[in-house]
Amino acid sequence: MEYLPNSNSRYKDVEYWDERYKTEQSFEWFGDLSRFRHLLQGHVDEEDSILVLGCGNSSMSVDMYRAGFSSITNIDYSSVCIDTMAQRHTDCAGMSWLCMDARRLDFADGSFDVVLEKGTLDAMLVDEKDPWRVSEETARMMHQVLKEVSRVLKPGGRFVSVTFAQPHFRKRLYARAEYSWSIQHQTYGQGFHYFLYVLTKGEELSQEDAALEQRVRLEAEAPFTDMVSYEDTESEDFLTNIDL
Repeated sequence: MEYLPNSNSRYKDVEYWDERYKTEQSFEWFGDLSRFRHLLQGHVDEEDSILVLGCGNSSMSVDMYRAGFSSITNIDYSSVCIDTMAQRHTDCAGMSWLCMDARRLDFADGSFDVVLEKGTLDAMLVDEKDPWRVSEETARMMHQVLKEVSRVLKPGGRFVSVTFAQPHFRKRLYARAEYSWSIQHQTYGQGFHYFLYVLTKGEELSQEDAALEQRVRLEAEAPFTDMVSYEDTESEDFLTNIDL
């Protein structure tokens, strides 16, 4: 494929995305809004203030805007992406595009009703070797992002995460009392299932998820065992190569 990097690790490099966004018009990870819009009902309201992390050149934000969700702030760490999308959608009054790193959000505490990401966290995890235990560097990065997401959510706000990651892997990252949220998930898709997680700010972890947090903490104290990296891929659909 034209935009396929020579290594999965390139998906974490802003230089790769800058070059890609100079020519690529649009790409959808895990399907467009129509695939999971029914799952958003009851979790995202049209009047909600929404932050989209790692918007990329996906049509999701614009599709939501045209469906009635008028207060949408989009961020991406690629300035090329942000400039292109802002110019492309000047007709969407009230929707903003900002170049920003998800690890350091330039918003006040409690700014948003909803934070939404689709495939952004997966891209951050794509170079991991062990789906049961991510590297210390990646764990720190994920903690920075999730801590920031929790911070900018209003009480009762929801973090909506769309991913291919199954609960027994992704909950290991999300189940942390420090984030002050509960965790629910639903699935969509036929054959290969994708997952939509809803994390509600101000609610406690379930007993099961609290116990998972304790297990993960204990495992982190054990010696780290390196495993084989998933580097080879024949398409952008790296879903079959990693299982996070």
